[in-house]
Amino acid sequence: MAFLFQKLAFFSLSFLQFALHKILVQGWEPSDPTKGFISLPLNRSYYHIQKPYDLPENQRYCFSDGVHRCWVYSTDKPHTPTSQTKPRTEIAIQGYNYSYGVWQFEGHWYVPQGTSGVCIMQVFGASPPHATTLMLRVVNGSLLYYRGPVLVQDIYDKWFKLNVIHDVDAAKVKVYINGCLIFEADGRGGTSHAFKCGVYAQNDDSYYMESRWKEIKVLRKCD
Repeated sequence: MAFLFQKLAFFSLSFLQFALHKILVQGWEPSDPTKGFISLPLNRSYYHIQKPYDLPENQRYCFSDGVHRCWVYSTDKPHTPTSQTKPRTEIAIQGYNYSYGVWQFEGHWYVPQGTSGVCIMQVFGASPPHATTLMLRVVNGSLLYYRGPVLVQDIYDKWFKLNVIHDVDAAKVKVYINGCLIFEADGRGGTSHAFKCGVYAQNDDSYYMESRWKEIKVLRKCD
């Protein structure tokens, strides 16, 4: 009898963990985080590619069949000759810098097996000593807010939908995965912000880093 109760308890715990994973990651009970927002035009004139300064763009970035592919090596140069930062290949949205209001980034992302120690999306801009308001990093197959907490586990070789809402005036950031709100954080101040996505090497970066993006949007809350 005791064995039966142990089995039932294990089953209940396993089912709870499974259900929580489905809710957070696969989209049970999703909402529409874009409700009340307007989608803004976004073409190549609204973004540029930051990549190792000594390489042509097509050696670290390509756009094919609606998918942006960004990759970088840990031995690559930074994006400018004078930068002291680590290597990156990022889609830097330059046409919609903002300093007030409520803004949103939306995109579908994919990270291949082995990529680690890298930022795949950021809200740039903050008050010193910070440079960013939000960083989403991949470390050993998990998606993290900066160095923690873990937001989603087991992310390799799968597509996910991401929505990041930055309420500048309320100093709040919200992260949605597949339509489910999974994380909220305080803002970090700053007078100008912009969205970036791709790969930007961080601590303990893997030799090769890659992320893929499609259906990228920038949205602004309706007045």
